Amino acid sequence: MTERSAPAASATGPGTPARRTAVRAAATGTLAAALLGLAPQSALAATPAPPPAPAISAVTEARAAATAPGTLTTLSRFFARDGAVAAAKAQPRIEGRTVPVYVLSPDFVRGKAGAPVSRLEFLASTAVSADGQKASVWTARSRGAWKVVNIATGDDEARYSAAADGGTVFQEPQINAWYEQRGDRIRPLDAEARKAIGAGGTTVAAYQKRVAKAYGDKLPGSAYDRRGEAGGYGPQEGTGSAAAAARPQPVAAGAAADDSSGPVTAASAVAGAAALLALGLSGAAALRRRHSR
Repeated sequence: MTERSAPAASATGPGTPARRTAVRAAATGTLAAALLGLAPQSALAATPAPPPAPAISAVTEARAAATAPGTLTTLSRFFARDGAVAAAKAQPRIEGRTVPVYVLSPDFVRGKAGAPVSRLEFLASTAVSADGQKASVWTARSRGAWKVVNIATGDDEARYSAAADGGTVFQEPQINAWYEQRGDRIRPLDAEARKAIGAGGTTVAAYQKRVAKAYGDKLPGSAYDRRGEAGGYGPQEGTGSAAAAARPQPVAAGAAADDSSGPVTAASAVAGAAALLALGLSGAAALRRRHSR
């Protein structure tokens, strides 16, 4: 009788090392593909780093511009505008720290991976008159030097900056809301912010979804911008430069002349029309009243 030998086991049979290796490789490839597909979402979900602080030299130069004799003369006229005090008796002075002012970043609105929630927009110093009035003096870099680009009533910038609890205070200028970002949380600091995200605050990811929905189609270069409607998102009142300066400003493109983390320029977003008006007046401060609350 002829003996038959059993057929050799297939090298790719279900239980062989080769088969197990192939299955493992396929599974690894599938997992890698899945992770690659999730990469943008994961990058966006990661807590963004805070924006860099301005250089000490920039703060020093900005404060020098805010305390210059010409600025104090302009402040005297500003405080006397409603007849509350005579310009000659206003005796304005700069008090407290010169603080960086951060605003909502357009890259964050776009959902760009790693983009900070906010970006440095200008520096602000608080002016006080002899009768107790307060004004915020905005300074920005123009033609290589720090200059005053706007004066606004009140001391919002310094007051909200002082409310920080270890995070970065920033403004959403479209609705005049102030927040603090600390880690992956956004905390409201005023009534407008509480209305927008709730009294308990929200996560960075949830906030990004909200601002993307609100402003994603209004960024620089959008059809909204090309139609010339990027001067504000609310009802437009009045005409001309003064009205443009008084309206909420859009999310702006990067304004820093030197680099993305460097000092801001006089063409920055929130100063917007006021900054251009200031330059048109050969450096004289543009006077702008803040929105009533």
